[in-house]
Amino acid sequence: MPTKPAPIKKAAKPPKKVEEKAPEPAPEPAPEPTPVEAPPAEPAEAAPAPADAEAAPADAAAPAEGEAPAAVPPAEGEEAAPADEPTSAPLDLFVEDKNDTSVTIIWSQPEVIGLSGLDGYTIETCKDGTEDWTAINEELQKSCRYVIKNQTTGDRLKIRVVAVNAGGRSPPVALPEAVLVKEVADRPKVRLPRFLRQRYVAYVGDKINLTIPFTGKPKPVVSWTKNGQPLDTKRVNIRSTERDSILFIRASERDDSGVYEMCVKVDDFEDKAPLTLQIVELPGPPASVKIVDTWGFNVALEWTAPKDNGNTDITGYTIQKADKKTGDWYTVLEHYHRLNATISDLIMGNTYKFRVFSENKCGISEDAAVTKEEAKILKTGIDYKAPEYKEHDFTEAPKFTTSLANRATTVGYSTKLLCSVRGHPKPKIEWLKNQMVIGEDPKFRQICVQGICSLEIRKPVSFDGGVYTCRAKNHHGEVTVSCKLEVKQPIIAEADKK
Repeated sequence: MPTKPAPIKKAAKPPKKVEEKAPEPAPEPAPEPTPVEAPPAEPAEAAPAPADAEAAPADAAAPAEGEAPAAVPPAEGEEAAPADEPTSAPLDLFVEDKNDTSVTIIWSQPEVIGLSGLDGYTIETCKDGTEDWTAINEELQKSCRYVIKNQTTGDRLKIRVVAVNAGGRSPPVALPEAVLVKEVADRPKVRLPRFLRQRYVAYVGDKINLTIPFTGKPKPVVSWTKNGQPLDTKRVNIRSTERDSILFIRASERDDSGVYEMCVKVDDFEDKAPLTLQIVELPGPPASVKIVDTWGFNVALEWTAPKDNGNTDITGYTIQKADKKTGDWYTVLEHYHRLNATISDLIMGNTYKFRVFSENKCGISEDAAVTKEEAKILKTGIDYKAPEYKEHDFTEAPKFTTSLANRATTVGYSTKLLCSVRGHPKPKIEWLKNQMVIGEDPKFRQICVQGICSLEIRKPVSFDGGVYTCRAKNHHGEVTVSCKLEVKQPIIAEADKK
């Protein structure tokens, strides 16, 4: 019977090494197969075929016992193993960007790559009207983006890209038409930020740092003016990049106020944007202030607007007064909008001076305009007669507001009797026991404070029990209140008796 053919090996490649075996041939009836001697070396590898041709299969017969291996051709109807094949053409080639000396192209990798992989790309160009294609990259390009540099402005180039692998070159993908080497012109446009479209207000001494973006291609030429005149570079610094321009003032002053205009220009196209900058500070004091009239407890004042408004509108005035005796200033009106005012509720007999401050959005002026004259509020002949009021009669007879309550106590335990009384004049309080005045007996302690009357019986005995009476009297009457006090003997347990 015929032996199996030797496997076909591909030429060694750095990225991949794939071995393919030819399929086993179908058995053929042969009475006596004739062995064929093979060279003593290992089965030969298939030599690489040209890029556009398939590799020829190499068959070798498996060696029998004691014999050298023999090469056997493939059976009928069988195909040899495929050799390395190139990829399909790259996809989606187009121009990403271009300028006066270069063209940037990008593309996508081939749809079909195969087992041989992809080694890179070759970029080829030729001038329009010729077919003299020249590769411009010395080494294979790995990525799908390439910048074709050092071109002549105004040339028309035809561009194509070829994928390369072990199988050779793929079909090329080319741009549909020649590319003109020239930068794409884009009309310039100033993108003024929204907050700069209105008046930009800053205080004296503030740092100004404004960034204004713009667009345009090729790079626009940027210029600035102030009120139609060139900028003073000692005061204002301008820094421009490809995308924006920066106006910078280290410490702003009043003279920096004005209308700044930014202009970007590309060829015959230009765009302008105005920027109004207003630098403000505290206003000066009113030019003058005077007392117009004085009557009763009132003074009329008038003043004129300040000569220096701080480069912004005056929002109001603050008026203060000072008494000549103390010299202390007090605000009587603030955020006042008129140029005249009437000051009221002044004190008779006092002499006053007045001063006025100006106000704007920065605050009130540091100095004030002070009246030269003084306003004296004269005393008038007014006789004050106090109204007569009928004196209220607060006298009343004594009256107990809290009565005495019956009490029970134990021998040897002190107790108190309490009641409350009212009356005017203050009533005299007396305590009685069984209708007898107690007097100054030290056994009893009598206290009466703010109408609260108390009688303390110290360590009572059975004899101290009875009826106690509290009597209150003054010029308008007399009143009494009584209670019963019971003094009990302590209970002694029977065990204690024995």
